[in-house]
Amino acid sequence: MRGIVCLKVSTRSVISMVAITISGPGLSHIAVAQSDLDSTSATVVARGGGTTIIQGGTGKSGGFVPVLTTLGFHAERKGGIVTGDFECLARAPENSTGPGSAQFTKNVMYVTGQITGATVVGDTATLTGTAEITGLGAGTNVSFTFVVRAGGPGSAAVLTTEGSPRLVFNETLLEGSIDILPGHRREQ
Repeated sequence: MRGIVCLKVSTRSVISMVAITISGPGLSHIAVAQSDLDSTSATVVARGGGTTIIQGGTGKSGGFVPVLTTLGFHAERKGGIVTGDFECLARAPENSTGPGSAQFTKNVMYVTGQITGATVVGDTATLTGTAEITGLGAGTNVSFTFVVRAGGPGSAAVLTTEGSPRLVFNETLLEGSIDILPGHRREQ
């Protein structure tokens, strides 16, 4: 009686082995290249999402109207290259006081971008990239920096957009979570 041996094999490796079997030894270099892809899989650096409130809202000149944001992001590193996505929708109430002042239905800014850089120190990640922005600070290919601290409600985040004008938003997470994953942290 023979024993059964189970191996954990990725889909990519199976496809490579099938290609060798079907096409013969001429494709062995393809199988090696394919298996090299598996050894450099992407690892998550930081990810998170939730609802934040912008400290000071619209500011003194805007009458201190509160602003809530919904954000989601992830950054990963593969072979030294950082990729990821960043989304942030800022909403304010239609009316600054009275009826409707607690209904955050007015889209005041939307940032959708690609993350291309990540630095982690302790429980804080600094993510950089470029974005398309509508509303406040509208522009195309606008550089941004998002500094975020790991944790749940109460965690801090700062979004800076380098358009015209340069805008800085100090935010506090009200709902959701932010993860800075082990393996990317370095002590300051």
